[in-house]
Amino acid sequence: MTVPSALHRPSKGPVSRRAAARLAVSLARLIALLPPRRIRWVLAVLRTGARPAGYDQARAARHAVVAVSLTCLGPRGCLPRSLATALLCRFGGTWPTWCVGARVLPPFGAHAWVEADGRLVEENVPDGYLTPLITVPPRGGERRGG
Repeated sequence: MTVPSALHRPSKGPVSRRAAARLAVSLARLIALLPPRRIRWVLAVLRTGARPAGYDQARAARHAVVAVSLTCLGPRGCLPRSLATALLCRFGGTWPTWCVGARVLPPFGAHAWVEADGRLVEENVPDGYLTPLITVPPRGGERRGG
């Protein structure tokens, strides 16, 4: 049996922002095909020269990404969504902390997300619900896996 659901899509915004978001999503889908070690290496190279992203910048990038991509908007789109969000921030000269990890409480589930200003960006889960296994923070903000 299927359960009906609806996904709330934010407004699309200006054409230039949509084009940048579409490019970020396309690149993210390619990067997502790589093994985790390679993804981490690519992101570590891309973050070079970027300043840390603020929460509002990362949130705006995430909204732009989900506005142009149903894959990123859906419940199984966390990897391309998080990658595209980080890439879109990078297009603007900033970098959030990109994370991949797992839920702390059962049932086990892998997840990818971005953090800015020490907070999960638009994940709607309580603090401590996710634990990062690999992170790619802004340069100078090295953490686990970073």
